[in-house]
Amino acid sequence: MRIVRAVLFMVWGALPLRAEEALRLSVPTALEQSGYAQFLVQRFALKAGLRIERVAEGADAEMAFVASDAPSFEGLGQGWALEHNGDPRAIDFADWLRSDIGRRTIESFTASDGSRFAAVTQRPAAQVALSYDGNRVEGERLSLALCGRCHVINETNRMNGMGSTPSFSVLRSMADWDDRFATFHLRNPHPSFTQIAEITDPFDPTLPPPMVPLEMTQGDLDAILAYVSGLSPADLGAPLQVQ
Repeated sequence: MRIVRAVLFMVWGALPLRAEEALRLSVPTALEQSGYAQFLVQRFALKAGLRIERVAEGADAEMAFVASDAPSFEGLGQGWALEHNGDPRAIDFADWLRSDIGRRTIESFTASDGSRFAAVTQRPAAQVALSYDGNRVEGERLSLALCGRCHVINETNRMNGMGSTPSFSVLRSMADWDDRFATFHLRNPHPSFTQIAEITDPFDPTLPPPMVPLEMTQGDLDAILAYVSGLSPADLGAPLQVQ
């Protein structure tokens, strides 16, 4: 009986823990050096709650960016597509690249040399269903504790936010609110003082943060997203008419 249990334990221990493994993405040198791969992957990984590890071209991976005549996006003088092994997480990434938010993300990148990328829209865009299943009560607490020093979160800190920063309800009224929150750490001025465990790079020791660092985890961000998803968007009135 002990032998059977030991064998079962070894077999169970050898099974891959897919939910905890990073999804590997093989990236051609040109895309990696441009900064585009990091830009794109960080935005999808945070929205989807995944860990994606970029590896060198040709390395063992569940998905890969490859030169293609049927591309998802174009840049650096050619078209690129995402090939994958059928992993559901990779399929979600491929669908996201063709979604409205994915295409906007692709076209918002500019390399240091001025190079731009363009989304390819021949195929209909697939909408990726995003769920915000974090703890909303915890999300409210974290929002007040971490973000309330600059933003008005709700009536609790209505008089404490900075006038130069939009309130959470105003941000919630924006069409891309979820992308703004999921990637806030990449948007100025946040990179200079924000640390997300296992996501952001450590601060440069020669450039200390200008204020008390904002430190959080992916789980904290998930909770904040869940809280914000339940907020009522601010009523900003009719769109401005510019002549």
